[in-house]
Amino acid sequence: MLLPTKIIAQVVMDSTLNVTLEDSASASAELPFRISDVKRLSEEDLSNKREGSYVTGVPEFSSDPLNGFGYGVEGSIYFNGKKSDPFFAFTPYRKKLDIVLFNTTRNQRELMVKLDIPYIFNTKWRLRVEGGYESNPNLVYFGNTQSSLNPLSYYPNGDSSQPMVNNAKYKDYKNSLKGANENYNGYTKQEFIFNASVEHSFFDGKVRVLGGYEFADFTISTFSGNSLLQKDNNAGRIIGLNYGIISMIQGGLVYDTRDLETDPSKGIFAEITDEFSTTALGSKYNFNKTVFQIKGYQRLLPSVFKKMILAGRFGMGYTAWDAPFFEYQDEWSSEGSIEGLGGAHTIRGYKQGRFLARGMTFGNIELRTRFFQTNIYKQHLAFSAVPFFDFGGVWDNFKNVANPDNYRFGEGMGLRIAWNVNTILRFDYAVSKEDSQFFFTFGHSF
Repeated sequence: MLLPTKIIAQVVMDSTLNVTLEDSASASAELPFRISDVKRLSEEDLSNKREGSYVTGVPEFSSDPLNGFGYGVEGSIYFNGKKSDPFFAFTPYRKKLDIVLFNTTRNQRELMVKLDIPYIFNTKWRLRVEGGYESNPNLVYFGNTQSSLNPLSYYPNGDSSQPMVNNAKYKDYKNSLKGANENYNGYTKQEFIFNASVEHSFFDGKVRVLGGYEFADFTISTFSGNSLLQKDNNAGRIIGLNYGIISMIQGGLVYDTRDLETDPSKGIFAEITDEFSTTALGSKYNFNKTVFQIKGYQRLLPSVFKKMILAGRFGMGYTAWDAPFFEYQDEWSSEGSIEGLGGAHTIRGYKQGRFLARGMTFGNIELRTRFFQTNIYKQHLAFSAVPFFDFGGVWDNFKNVANPDNYRFGEGMGLRIAWNVNTILRFDYAVSKEDSQFFFTFGHSF
């Protein structure tokens, strides 16, 4: 977000727009097909939504023990249309183009372009396309079964004659890895990816059926010295090391009554999706992945707080057959992949991919309380405080889904800045028994 050096802030006074039932009915009548009123944006969001096209973007900076200091740019180009457009009140945007360009001091690189067009050509169809390249030499692997849940432990200075340190902090464990063991849990992934999906709306826009295709060209490699991933590969416990192609078809069913996809005030989002990879499509592997998740949003104390939203999510995914190990942590959603247990979108107090197995369960609770709004040179900014609680677990068999020993927890505090309604800047600080992490990224965690 490249703000002017001279900032003049004007606090936005809350106001209520008077929209009659006749006006609402008239707007709906102008649509080429009916869209349920539950999908209509709130009057506050409508009043803050900009007309026409505009760009939101920020310099992206980050720092963490895995990737080092990161820098780049991430932004979006929105095409909202005019308020006279009958879709204006029922969609977050008419078209959106996202661009990510990122690099770190430890050589993580990412270039990604995404396009999203709801109700394309004024039809019930939606188009999503994304493509890009990523190279990351800082990924971690602690096993691909429930054993990855084991607490971290190490011998001080690598001396096995000394008492072992159990239930170690991640930082202390990482610092204990010396010499040939320095990259024991690390590996590198390079990937070119392309994904395209279409959705068709039913039942006044509340139900969508979707189908898609994904192609990925990947290379997985380990470092010299001792490597857990290399050991598991040599022992036949995992597949997916070296080079390969993933080609798969996707399908899903979505139920969605949220009023604003990017920053909901109310409603439910539920989906079940499936990805099927087969050598008949040119893929190196035969496997199937199924994901279910449900998200709910409820406004609290509207007479006291302008916007206090209780948000919750619960999800579950399972990978069947002969999947490469890294596909266990890539759970596909119609709104973007859920990248494993740990990291910015699941248990934020643990490292990305810290826990891995065929089955994964995850959940989050957030209380999003708006405390301030302002206009800065025609840019509307709304600030919210967000305490949160995360949980999740991995399991090898369905009988272990309810086993409390298979679950880990984290909590933290966040700040959200809604920029022109649709762009959400997220700042989160999370802690767990093992680690603490800070995140700055785009979009809500769910």
